[in-house]
Amino acid sequence: MIEIRAEFPHDVPARERLLDVCFPGNRRAKTSERLREGRLPARGLAFAATRRGRLVGTLRLWHVEAGEGCPALLLGPLAVDPAVQGQGLGSVMMQAAIGRAEALGHGAILLMGDAPYYTRFGFRGDLAAGLAMPGPFERARFLGLELREGALAGAQGILRATGLPEPMAVPAAGAAARRHAA
Repeated sequence: MIEIRAEFPHDVPARERLLDVCFPGNRRAKTSERLREGRLPARGLAFAATRRGRLVGTLRLWHVEAGEGCPALLLGPLAVDPAVQGQGLGSVMMQAAIGRAEALGHGAILLMGDAPYYTRFGFRGDLAAGLAMPGPFERARFLGLELREGALAGAQGILRATGLPEPMAVPAAGAAARRHAA
């Protein structure tokens, strides 16, 4: 049985290993990573899926501003252990994340991802049409979902991270060193 629960600090090393498996190459070089780097995920919106005590899935949402004065969440990454892919865990995690974000009063979620997968949850490219990432990105993969009707109406500009910074326990130079080592 797989349990979806809040992510705990002790999950972070296993989450990083899972992300490395699911996104081989230099995942830290992606533009969306710039919006997450040095920030904490949105409170109550970091999920871990475990089976027999082992992390098999992860999903986080992050605070961003979608143009001037338009708060939103950035979803990602969603990763599922290859050993359990194809069993619907990603869908269950997405539904849990969307439901929790809506229950917490958030208005919109943005993401970079495969439209054929994410449209089943209501994500659409036209909702992100006036927005851009702060670096290179594939327009067709930039999708939005309104949890509150009109939350992205008129949103224009470049996404900007607005979440809380990570505690100072990890120096900013450490993040840069990890990026260069990857």
